[in-house]
Amino acid sequence: MTPEKAQGIDQIKDIHDQMADLTFQYWMQHSHFSTWQFWVNLLLLILPLVILYKYLDWKHALLLGFYGFNIHVWFHYIDSFGVTNGYWNYPHKIVPFLSVNVALDAAIVPVCYMLLYQWITSRNKNYYVYTTLLSGAFAFILKPIMVYAGLFRMYEWVNYFYLFVFYMVIVLVSKWITDLFLFLQERQKNSHPKPDQRPMQTDKEEEQFNIDVILPPKGKFT
Repeated sequence: MTPEKAQGIDQIKDIHDQMADLTFQYWMQHSHFSTWQFWVNLLLLILPLVILYKYLDWKHALLLGFYGFNIHVWFHYIDSFGVTNGYWNYPHKIVPFLSVNVALDAAIVPVCYMLLYQWITSRNKNYYVYTTLLSGAFAFILKPIMVYAGLFRMYEWVNYFYLFVFYMVIVLVSKWITDLFLFLQERQKNSHPKPDQRPMQTDKEEEQFNIDVILPPKGKFT
């Protein structure tokens, strides 16, 4: 690494260190354990996970968990992008060293979409209609409540409609990735049948097979 590059990296690190110190100082003054915002955020983290444990269809836990993890990952990416670039911020957080709201990223958003996805697939409902409704509820109901309570702030050109678009991108990408892996899994099953599987037989063939097993043909042992 050239000295110029090293100096640039060191400057970025120094700025990050200063931001981390300022963030921690702010958290200690306005968001630590004695504030009601801390306990609200903690409740919003724990309660959805308890609900998920109670109502998740554990027979399809792998599929639902894969879908929910997609929601979590893509939401976290977009949320981190917005905070890092100064488009929005969370004035009160559970932990000061994370830029995003853990309750939203790890609990509220993925759990709500997971349970909705479970309901949609079990009742054969339209995914795009109901996820659009939930995304609208997040963007136009939940986020204004958070703004009113001082738990969320927007800057620059960002408004609730853009937040709605971000939510829609998340649910679309998560659905398409989940469907892709389901397709690949099904194709793998069809291309590699189980060894103990034999072709379907007619009733007459099945009857002859049973007779041969019980009474071998003449000359079998001669």
